[in-house]
Amino acid sequence: MARVGTALRELRGAQKSAKGVSLYSRFVNRPAGRYLAAVSYALGLTPNQVTLVSAAFSFAAVAAVALAAPSWGLGVAVWAALAVGFAFDSADGQLARLRGGGSAAGEWLDHVVDCAKLTALHTCVLIAFYRFPEAYGTGGEGWLLVPLGFQFASVVTFFGGLLTEKLKPKPAPGSPAAAPSTVRAVALLPVDYGVFCLVFLALGGGELFRWAYAGLGAVAALFLVAFLAKWFRELSAVPR
Repeated sequence: MARVGTALRELRGAQKSAKGVSLYSRFVNRPAGRYLAAVSYALGLTPNQVTLVSAAFSFAAVAAVALAAPSWGLGVAVWAALAVGFAFDSADGQLARLRGGGSAAGEWLDHVVDCAKLTALHTCVLIAFYRFPEAYGTGGEGWLLVPLGFQFASVVTFFGGLLTEKLKPKPAPGSPAAAPSTVRAVALLPVDYGVFCLVFLALGGGELFRWAYAGLGAVAALFLVAFLAKWFRELSAVPR
């Protein structure tokens, strides 16, 4: 326990900027990841091992969505596994900073797992809509396009944001970090992965889940357009 306490104290002073982060990630997922990182440090785990733990929870939930008939109990289990996987996804980077810095291979593994998780999750929703049309009310084939559209918006947003971060100039060392905007943090809630995970609590509702999922998909598409315009404008100002 002493090592956990020491790790927590060090991690409190080694947090990433909250700029551009939603309220859920800032006040729920990052603090949960901080505790998981401290425990992982005390257990002697490496950041890559924590990334794989995150993947195990996430892909177990993903598989359950595709293979099991929808129920309220399944929804709670899927949400819990996705939320824990997301917290471990935050923990791996925090653990890397606690250990003195990560590696290029570790960052690569983290991003590959994130991309695979997004792609697999929407694919498995499509499979669930196809396998259980009576439960979800997805007898019409048009509903199978919804997960494909949601997947497209999620993956392009993920890749576009990652590429923008790599191409934008890094701030000068020692420059003050921009203060996080509360309005922006609230506005980003609909496209926060942790908030998206909450929709799976409605799995037992069948058609309720379908409409909630489709609604978040429509919001993701609108945000994608806004993000792409913003990122292109920012990068257009970067000298080559």
